Amino acid sequence: MTVNAARPILLVEDNPMDIDLTLRAFEEHSVANPIRICRDGEEALEYMAAHSTVADGDLPVLVLLDLRLPKVDGIEVLRQARSGESVWRQIPFVILTTSRENRDIEAAYQLGVNSYIVKPVDFPAFAEVAKNIKVYWLLTNEPAIPNQSGR
Repeated sequence: MTVNAARPILLVEDNPMDIDLTLRAFEEHSVANPIRICRDGEEALEYMAAHSTVADGDLPVLVLLDLRLPKVDGIEVLRQARSGESVWRQIPFVILTTSRENRDIEAAYQLGVNSYIVKPVDFPAFAEVAKNIKVYWLLTNEPAIPNQSGR
């Protein structure tokens, strides 16, 4: 049973190795949602501006956001996503980063991040994180914005 398959996952990540690791981990755990990739914060903000209505099939079910991004950092992307009356306020954001710095964790939660995960360095541990993301965010959690099909 694939839940939320109609909506993509937005991966905002600049490191090609981390992108590959994420894609491989999702493939290993049969994540059926399409993955959209933004390689810097500016590209993520452009994506958000281009996909800003509930009816848009490319509005993601989940955003995986790195903090250390070129052009615009992840905290600013999160700040803009959570500002105003944007539909993006309803989209779950999961920080997936190497930073364990308290100031980053505090800033992310103050801006309304839904979860903060420090990236594991080896593939088996990363694959386990991907499995947990799938089980919770794609299968267990009830999204604020349902699929076109009603879930």
